Amino acid sequence: MQNSPARFINRELSWMDFDERVLALAADPAIPVLERAKFLAIFSQNLDEFYQVRVAGLLDQVEAGVTDLSPDGMTPAQQLAAISLRVDELVARADDVFLRLLRPALAAEGVGLCTWESLSPSEQHGLHAMFDQKIFPILTPLAVDPSHPFPEISNLSLNLALRVVDPDDDEERFARLKLPPSLPR
Repeated sequence: MQNSPARFINRELSWMDFDERVLALAADPAIPVLERAKFLAIFSQNLDEFYQVRVAGLLDQVEAGVTDLSPDGMTPAQQLAAISLRVDELVARADDVFLRLLRPALAAEGVGLCTWESLSPSEQHGLHAMFDQKIFPILTPLAVDPSHPFPEISNLSLNLALRVVDPDDDEERFARLKLPPSLPR
């Protein structure tokens, strides 16, 4: 009974429990709204790191054919399946926290998302000028087509997937645009 799997908590799922507690802080109306937004960002960053380290290690074990049981009695493949279910639930909850709680709370404080159409012509002109002067010069889109394979995506980098039209033949292509980390978010 002392070494029974029932006596042990899975290390990976325990990490998910921690992230759930961070997410609960993002939903807590007693915490100032900007702090709540930070907790949501911490949740997201924790999840990125979890996949880079913990999930990557389990995937390596599955690829290597490892079927050893963890102290709680799960194989690497079983752990991955349990993680997937748990992460799906947590990400859905994080989306709900942002859309239902944080976004309205931020809007009540005068912080919101706007559409291009909602900007005045003067604001649109100012943003065009800023883009032309500060952003466009440091962007390098990479096209993907039969002669250009899909580019490698760097860890923790911000990328945009774009559909672009070739002006010579009107053919639509896919492109990847990495946003340089030097640009403020």
